[in-house]
Order: sequence, then C-alpha cells, then structure tokens
Amino acid sequence: MNVPNAISMARIAACPVITWLALAPGTVHRYAAFILFVLAALSDVWDGHLARKHGWITDTGKLLDPVADKLLLASTFIPFYFITRRPDALDAMPWWGTMPVWVLVVILGRELFITLFRGYAARRGVVIAAGKSGKYKALIQNFFIGGLLFWYAITSTAAARDWSSGVWNAWRHFNSAWIGIMLAVAIGLTVFSMGDYLWRYRTLVRDHA
Repeated sequence: MNVPNAISMARIAACPVITWLALAPGTVHRYAAFILFVLAALSDVWDGHLARKHGWITDTGKLLDPVADKLLLASTFIPFYFITRRPDALDAMPWWGTMPVWVLVVILGRELFITLFRGYAARRGVVIAAGKSGKYKALIQNFFIGGLLFWYAITSTAAARDWSSGVWNAWRHFNSAWIGIMLAVAIGLTVFSMGDYLWRYRTLVRDHA
C-alpha cells in the first residue's frame, strides 16, 4: 500500500458520502457535495502524478485507480438520475430536463463492461491501464458532474435570495448550456473510448472468440 494507492482508497471511501450529500435537499449539503467531488476528482490527478514522479506505479494501482474512478462516476450519475425526477423545477437538469435512462445505461454500462474486460485481461496476464481516450472521457465527465453539482447548489441559493440581476441571468444561461454540452460530449467520448479499448486490445477479443 503506497501513497497513490492510499489516495485511491480514500477516493473510494468518499463515494458514498458524495451520494448522500448530493441526494440531501439542503443547500449546504449540495455545496458540500460539490466541494467533496472536486477534491476527489483532483485526488485522481494527484495520485497519478505521485505514482509517475516517484516510480510508485504498481499493478494494484493500475487496477485500483480505475475502480475508484468508476465508483465516483456511479456515486454522482445515479443520484442525478433520481434528482432530475423530483417534482421541484430546480431539480431539473439544464437542457435535458430529466436524465434519460439510456444515458445512465451508456455511461455506467461502459464502465461495467470495461471493468469486466480488465478482469478478463488480468486473468490472461495483461494489465489494462487507462488510455488517453479514457482520460479525456473522464475529464469531460468530471466537468459535467462538477458543473451540475454546482448548478444545483447555486440555483438553490439564487431561489432563496431571489437573485434577478443581469449578471446572474447571463451566468445561468451560460452554465446551463455548458452542462448540456458537456453531457453530450461525455456520451460521445464514452462510446468512442470503449471502442478504442477494444481495438487496442483486439488480440484478447480475437483469442476469446
């Protein structure tokens, strides 16, 4: 258990807390969910930097880090699915309204498939580390998640304080578009990155067939 692996374990431990905070109705809880998510997302960058800088890259870390990332993804997307189905208009997702089931299936289904594929590869003595397409996908997903968590927090504050200035309305329209576009791009990269993994490790697929 080295430092990067310990950080990954801490990120895993933070996942259920983020889920609880995101689902809680209070404005303070929503800000806390946003802050904890940002810290967890940054920890992914930090542990990777430490692993490369000090040569602490291990097979355990190569498997543990993606698992932590997938749990962090599930700990936010699943709450989003339920939050957007609440009757309060403030809980709707910008541009999308409610999160479609197919979005959840594509995002989380890809993660489940890649996890199983990694397990299959590991049994054959091959460790599949995160590729560039997967990292870009994760980055855009994090932009979307962070943006939506902050959106829920700030719009709750705006409603409570009756914000109506031109600056607020301009920011609200900009961030609304940002969230909608980020989710669309994240979906595209999710599908592309899965195809990229299968292509790069096509010999494993061919051998299995």
